Amino acid sequence: MPTSQDKVQVVGVDDLERELNRVRAAAAGSLSGIFGPQSVTWQVDREAAIFLGAGRALLLQLAHPWVAAAIEQHSHTFADPIGRFHRTFGVVFAMVFGSLDQSLDAARSLHRRHAEIEGSLPSAAGPFPAGSCYCANAVPALCWVYATLIETALLAYELVLPPLTSEQRERYYGESRRFAALFGIADEYLPRDWTAFSAYTATMVQSDTLTVTDAARVMARRLISGAGTWLPVPASYQALTAALLPSRIRDAFGFPHGVAEQRVVRRLTTRIRRIYPLLPARLRYVGPYQEAEQRLAGRTRPDIVTRMCNRFWIGRAELPRER
Repeated sequence: MPTSQDKVQVVGVDDLERELNRVRAAAAGSLSGIFGPQSVTWQVDREAAIFLGAGRALLLQLAHPWVAAAIEQHSHTFADPIGRFHRTFGVVFAMVFGSLDQSLDAARSLHRRHAEIEGSLPSAAGPFPAGSCYCANAVPALCWVYATLIETALLAYELVLPPLTSEQRERYYGESRRFAALFGIADEYLPRDWTAFSAYTATMVQSDTLTVTDAARVMARRLISGAGTWLPVPASYQALTAALLPSRIRDAFGFPHGVAEQRVVRRLTTRIRRIYPLLPARLRYVGPYQEAEQRLAGRTRPDIVTRMCNRFWIGRAELPRER
């Protein structure tokens, strides 16, 4: 898997379409989409509990100087943090739970958005000198963003639910390679199995490729506290997010993780583990998964409860219709 210090490969339109053709050939079906109801990906990503890891994934991404610079220079995150949440989950859920056409449309839309994001680092960070260039469709940046999403979703799932078996974990990772292809990441850039994938993430965490800049530290504080939103982030969620981070990254961001914070996290996770499995499916499973189930059952539009769930998760009543 490439690091940001390798010769940078950029995913172009032709590269993306080649990977989308490969995805199309391996997809579960036109209505089932890329993965389908028998996949481990649906089993994991349908759980609302994956939101417990959202802050962790974002902070791991911010720890990469390219990502931090891109968000600082190009994103409207702070002007519209809820909108950023909805856009991110809208794209991911369309890829995972959409029909085949919806998934491919989401991939193309994301690539076009990324194509507009390029610039240069305002100051040196880790192995990157001041003035060095970045672009959102660079393979090393895409690989890291993909890795944070895949690893964190499983970490959050297993925080409150029984862990996957070794076989399920390998299936989950194997399926995730199709998800990577939706970013335009070719197979040759991906670890061969879960063990190699884990080694890649561990190496990245310990490398200076992940260097928390001053700007990233400021953004992280604002994002993790919910600054600028009508709904401040609970202190317990902030403590949990810090606890889920690798210690080197947590320390670099300056998040406390002392006795008091650890006590808060233990109390929170104990409650969630006790209550979460008892929740009804309508609350436990994310709206786009419920929409996918209804699509496979023959409904042309999700029902009113699912539309309400979708409003929370993606800011709209249903996944975008295929064009």
